[in-house]
Amino acid sequence: MAQVVVVTSGKGGVGKTTTTAALGAALAQNGQRVVVVDFDVGLRNLDLVMGAERRVVYDLIYVAQGTVKLSQALIRDKRLDTLYLLAASQTRDKDALTDDGVAKVIGELRESFDFVICDSPAGIERGATLAMRHADVAVVVTNPEVSSVRDSDRIVGLLDAKTDKAAKGERMDKHLLLTRYDPVRAGRGDMLRVDDVIDILSLPLLGIIPESEEVLRASNLGAPVTISNPKSAAARAYHDAAQRLMGVDVPMALQSDRNGLFGKLFGRRAA
Repeated sequence: MAQVVVVTSGKGGVGKTTTTAALGAALAQNGQRVVVVDFDVGLRNLDLVMGAERRVVYDLIYVAQGTVKLSQALIRDKRLDTLYLLAASQTRDKDALTDDGVAKVIGELRESFDFVICDSPAGIERGATLAMRHADVAVVVTNPEVSSVRDSDRIVGLLDAKTDKAAKGERMDKHLLLTRYDPVRAGRGDMLRVDDVIDILSLPLLGIIPESEEVLRASNLGAPVTISNPKSAAARAYHDAAQRLMGVDVPMALQSDRNGLFGKLFGRRAA
């Protein structure tokens, strides 16, 4: 039975889709059977980052409405046999997704995969609440900026109120993934330090993804960074985060393309 993970944030542009693709690929590279699901109906960017935009025939809404079978809509990755994509629709409205339809799709995916990773649209609208509703675990993605962290704090409130787990009186496991982090700029006070973000959100730290040109390059190539450049600092950081999602105890370290790593950090707060 799969673990359903929602990748979410309050602010757009923090790296949710990149994170969904990179974590999905890293988990598949570790032998897990993984599907990444795009809930950003109307925009649909996950297929671009995965390099599968020309292979999309059916999407999430087709399956949720019962028009086609799940097997017809799933796209297997060309590089990893255990990694699959369920794309969003570019031509339909978010209102085309219903609670019952999403529950049906997630239920089917649970039976076939080890991890179901849901790429949530930004904000607190319907698409975001549908993406998080059936999740077992949340990865809250934020940049080290006050506005990003503030909006992420609001998302934490939604995770505690508008999910199936919340309705059952259960607590959802939530983890912080800090993206685009630059220790030099943080040291100058140009961005929040890791400890500052942890103190504000009070979430265990899943990983620190350093600012890296490799992430943008990977997106432009249509490949998760963990595939396009597995030795880069960003890829190593995503691999460490994936290991932690699998329950492996990996010391928290800030990876660097310049010096290997800057040192072990914040082990007491690691997820």
